[in-house]
Amino acid sequence: MNERTVPIFYACDDNFIKYAIVSATSLIENASRECKYKIHVLHTNVCEDMIREMKNLECENVEIVFVDVSKYLESISDRLPIRHYYTKTTYFRLFIADMFPEYDKVLYIDSDTVVRGDITELYNTDLSDNYVAAAHEQAMVQMDVFGTYCERVVGISRHAFFNAGLMLINCVLFREKNILDKFIALLSEYNFIVTQDEDYLNVLCKDRVCWLDQRWNTECTEGIKYPYDVAREAYIIHYIMANKPWHNEESEYGDIFWSYAEKTSVYSLLKGELDSYTDELRARDAASGEHLREMAIEETLREDNFLNMQNKKRDPERVAVQKKIEQYEREGKFDLDVENDPPSRVLMPDEIDYLRRSPIAKIKTYIAYRKAKTFLNYITESGRMVIRDIKGLENMRELRGGAIITCNHFNPFDTFAMHAAYLAAECDEHTLYRVIREGNYTSFPGFYGYLMRNFYTLPLSSSRETMKKFSEATKTLLGRGHFILIYPEQSMWYNYRKPKPLKSGAYSMAVKNNVPVLPCFITMRDSDRIGDDGYPIQEYTIHIEKAIYPDASLFHKDAVDAMMRENARIWKEIYEREYSSPLEYSTVV
Repeated sequence: MNERTVPIFYACDDNFIKYAIVSATSLIENASRECKYKIHVLHTNVCEDMIREMKNLECENVEIVFVDVSKYLESISDRLPIRHYYTKTTYFRLFIADMFPEYDKVLYIDSDTVVRGDITELYNTDLSDNYVAAAHEQAMVQMDVFGTYCERVVGISRHAFFNAGLMLINCVLFREKNILDKFIALLSEYNFIVTQDEDYLNVLCKDRVCWLDQRWNTECTEGIKYPYDVAREAYIIHYIMANKPWHNEESEYGDIFWSYAEKTSVYSLLKGELDSYTDELRARDAASGEHLREMAIEETLREDNFLNMQNKKRDPERVAVQKKIEQYEREGKFDLDVENDPPSRVLMPDEIDYLRRSPIAKIKTYIAYRKAKTFLNYITESGRMVIRDIKGLENMRELRGGAIITCNHFNPFDTFAMHAAYLAAECDEHTLYRVIREGNYTSFPGFYGYLMRNFYTLPLSSSRETMKKFSEATKTLLGRGHFILIYPEQSMWYNYRKPKPLKSGAYSMAVKNNVPVLPCFITMRDSDRIGDDGYPIQEYTIHIEKAIYPDASLFHKDAVDAMMRENARIWKEIYEREYSSPLEYSTVV
């Protein structure tokens, strides 16, 4: 196949083909003349007259083919648990990758759209290892009833839910990851009734979405607003819910639809449909939207909804922890741990050799270091910890003296992830130390407890005298050019993705010792593997940003506040960029 040919898919029945003709007309008019396009129309019952009308749009660089999927559906009928679902054209998009093995990626477009941008630009989006490229589902983002539904039923943040009416599909990965088989299995397990195939696709593609500029899928209906001029700036206008120009003269941005409809052979059919559409039918459409809201509420309240069913398969203790995290976020208790710490006692000065001066301490540290490296290799090779990427290693390598390294705290393994980054940076002239809690040093059991006491750790203490010794040791270590890893959030929330409010200790230490803070933030995504607790094992990307230096012209407190604000700003920027979501908390003030 010519590499410059862009494969595009619509899915239609005999009723919707009229709107697909308008959409395709707009697409062809605004597409680059330097590329070729092959438009596929998936269907089961489109009449020959309408097929001819759409094929009349063909031109030198555009080919249109109609593909009856009936035979394909028959060939997989024994795998389909509920046959009637697959008579709905909306589900056809799930078959594209398997039906068309010649394509690496394709564009799928709903028929109720007008395309005003050059579709080639969208097709050229780099999918990387994402399953789809898509835009945020604004009904979930801007309508709380649907946002609550997707979070409490589908189990996906309202800011991480995509609209499936416009997708760039990574067919290679759809086939490699058996997305169709997973969909069929999921369909057997649970019946989504609110956004149906869109719900299934969001579950299957969670954390594997390349987020598009919203202009590529500007959903227009009552209650959805945009921070840009839709009439002038939208690349694709998507007429969702009851906002259909062929049903309502007052349809938002309906004039844009009609400007393209006038250029088609189905214009009179569409005008006839509008003229014959009664107020009673429009009232029915409005009622269907309200019914959809009611269904979303009912699903949210169901004890056996999808998320609750998933939680029943998971470790009850871990589920309880996740619910406690949600509770603490609502209550604004960000500095409290959600899991029980080991019982603690006061760490006295004579119990700790912070600088490992004694021969015994040096030997214990050496042995612990070797064991920690062996353990790091084990958890990475076994897939218990997955580091997908480390970005910004040059920022760690550029440090010439001592530094405070800050990182978000979400897992007992995150210190090993940071150690992996330290090893990858090859900063051999620096040793990486870790500040830990008092109880973790004095009372943590087993292998982890052994590492807590011996693997270059700097325990805090409730003893003032011990803390004096701690301060002297950190000053010495930083003066020798070493790194000290501190978790300024203070609390550990298991797999919590948002940055929590920061405490000042790390920044005070940096200002006091005139050393920089190196802000690091670890982002996560679900892997294909399920852990022992029933949750997907996370894949980490470690982001190492440029160092923040203390401002010597400021008083101590002001310098600390400035460094802390800058660290918070950097973490917020990473979070919002990587998750394509605003940093918002559910805290009720």
